[in-house]
Amino acid sequence: MKFRDVIIFTGTQFRVPRFIQRIDSRDTHGWQVRYGGTKLFSDHSNDGSGAQRALERATRDLARRIARLPARLPLQKQARECKSTDLPVGISGPIVRQNPDGSVLSYTFSVLLPRFGQRSRGVSVYIGARTTYSAERYRVALAKAVALRREAVAAYQRAANEARGELVQMLSESIAQPPGAAPTRKRAPRPGG
Repeated sequence: MKFRDVIIFTGTQFRVPRFIQRIDSRDTHGWQVRYGGTKLFSDHSNDGSGAQRALERATRDLARRIARLPARLPLQKQARECKSTDLPVGISGPIVRQNPDGSVLSYTFSVLLPRFGQRSRGVSVYIGARTTYSAERYRVALAKAVALRREAVAAYQRAANEARGELVQMLSESIAQPPGAAPTRKRAPRPGG
């Protein structure tokens, strides 16, 4: 979870988690949670004295929302309108490839495998050479490409859910921190130390 420093109208600095915004207007002072909808947690004061308690309440609400709602997946769910084939999201092809000497052509599908917290990885699924390409080989290769993509998306979802649990823990720890303090992560002891 990313935290940032926010200085409110009184000059007090707070360490604020992502998805929480400060609202300071003539009529309202508080923290707004923006995750799975919005909710304002008012300072209940015009002098900013309730800002710390309001931030704690907002952070608890954010932790509850993260724990309860499914992990946000920035993965594309539907093919873009400009896609010229009816292949599923994350699969392109068939791609025609030539050997370095320019002689034999081969056909492959390109599959984009998402990895949580890392760059996606592209893999090729072989369909056949110019002489072996067939509708049956196309269907078999496409089924393999779809299965690879499905497995990668499922692994991405599992990793995102694990990370969600870590976010909830980090937010809970940040509530106990004094104003302006950065949240700390507990580290496991080193082996042999």
